[in-house]
Amino acid sequence: MKKVNAQSFAVLLSLSLLVGFLFGAALGYLALLVHKRKSEMELQQREKDLREAEQRSIQEILRAQEELQHLRVEFEQEQRERRKELQRLEERLRDKEDLLTQKERALESREAELKKYEQALAEHKKELEGLEAEYKRKLEEVAGLSTVEAKKLLLAVLEEELADEVMRRIAEAEEKAKEEAERRAQEILVTAMQRCAVQVATTSTVTVIPLPNEEMKGRIIGREGRNIRTFEMLTGVDVVIDDTPETIVLSSFDPIRREIAKVAMEMLIADGRIHPASIEEAVEKARQDVEARMMKAAETALMETGVSGVPQGLMKLLGRLAFRASFGQSVLWHSVEVAILAGAMAGEIGADVEVAKRAGLFHDIGKAVDHQVDGGHVQIGAEILRRYGESGKVIKAMLAHHEDVEPESVEAVLIALADAISASRPGARRESFEAYIRRLQKMEEIALSFDGVQKAYAIRAGREIRVIVNPDRVDDIRLIKLARDVAKAIEEQCEYPGQVKVVVIRERRHVEYAR
Repeated sequence: MKKVNAQSFAVLLSLSLLVGFLFGAALGYLALLVHKRKSEMELQQREKDLREAEQRSIQEILRAQEELQHLRVEFEQEQRERRKELQRLEERLRDKEDLLTQKERALESREAELKKYEQALAEHKKELEGLEAEYKRKLEEVAGLSTVEAKKLLLAVLEEELADEVMRRIAEAEEKAKEEAERRAQEILVTAMQRCAVQVATTSTVTVIPLPNEEMKGRIIGREGRNIRTFEMLTGVDVVIDDTPETIVLSSFDPIRREIAKVAMEMLIADGRIHPASIEEAVEKARQDVEARMMKAAETALMETGVSGVPQGLMKLLGRLAFRASFGQSVLWHSVEVAILAGAMAGEIGADVEVAKRAGLFHDIGKAVDHQVDGGHVQIGAEILRRYGESGKVIKAMLAHHEDVEPESVEAVLIALADAISASRPGARRESFEAYIRRLQKMEEIALSFDGVQKAYAIRAGREIRVIVNPDRVDDIRLIKLARDVAKAIEEQCEYPGQVKVVVIRERRHVEYAR
């Protein structure tokens, strides 16, 4: 019995050991599987991280390539601008070389003339020596004359013969000097004018703006006229809306205000939304745009003339001249032309080129604010230049360009001369628009002066005047006589091109309401 129990115990023990071994093997296998799965997940995560890192690297490389391309474009643009600047410098150097060549030729011509004079003097000297020898020989043959008497006789004869020769040569030298001075002056003026080529701009006191349709007029006027009142208040210009189809007119004698109003109105028309808030925003944007354009014009003027070291405030005033006109000629480009002409002439005669250019460029700077400050533009300009620290030479040269003060330097005379050349150049100036407006107003005043006339309008650029009469005071028979009288009065009191058509309108209206 005991033996059977021992065997059973041994079998149980073996089975337990076998089960334990199998369970341990299974646990080990499971642990191995878990470890393997974990390793695979770690590998997958690493691969994912590597792919993301690779993707980020590719994006960084692409951004770097884009930035490199942008830098390359900027570099190429800068190189092109530098090449353009070098080309401009080369052109200026060629101009200077041409000028030096002309001066060298002039010097060579003068040297040749001097050599001719020297040869002529040498020949005359030989002639005088021959005459002297001849007279000595004759005196020696004359009997009864002492040495002193012979010398006196010889000097008297020589003085008489040489007096006419000296006077003749002096007259010839004076005449030649006058001709040379006149020729040289003409060369200087022609050279200066040939080197000056600036744009010419003309302006008027009104600006016509086209509209896309007639409905836009109603938007511009706004409910109860609030839009047009806001626009006129913010810009300081008059908006004229009449029967002219798809057109409005901006009227102002201040060209800068009119330009701001033009830009703002074009913005509003393009946007289509017109109300007080959008008008205020458009006017502010237009003001900034016009100021930027004025600064750009001033920078262009300084570059054209080669003037540097100009304060910012003075540049702003200079830019305002781009929208200022005198007799239809742009004041800014007239000033640029004067500066170039004065500088060229100063270089030809050896005067101070820098003073001539600065005085020429700023000679009309007072016109930038002459409608805001009392006084003439010359005195206003001098005060402006003093305020911004310009030299006394420049201010004195500027003051003399209208002969308000006597010129104290060569540069002052050159400024007055360049100003006259620029103003008198054919096509530079025309009759001012103010004179045209006064002519139209004169026609309307003549028509209104007749008895029975209620209103008069000059239209079609002054080629037609329409007269509206009171039907109770002017009948149909008197209507014909009135038209003749108005036409005759305009012929006698006005000067105009072509002919003026006089249209007299007599209209009677009666209004009744159906209730």
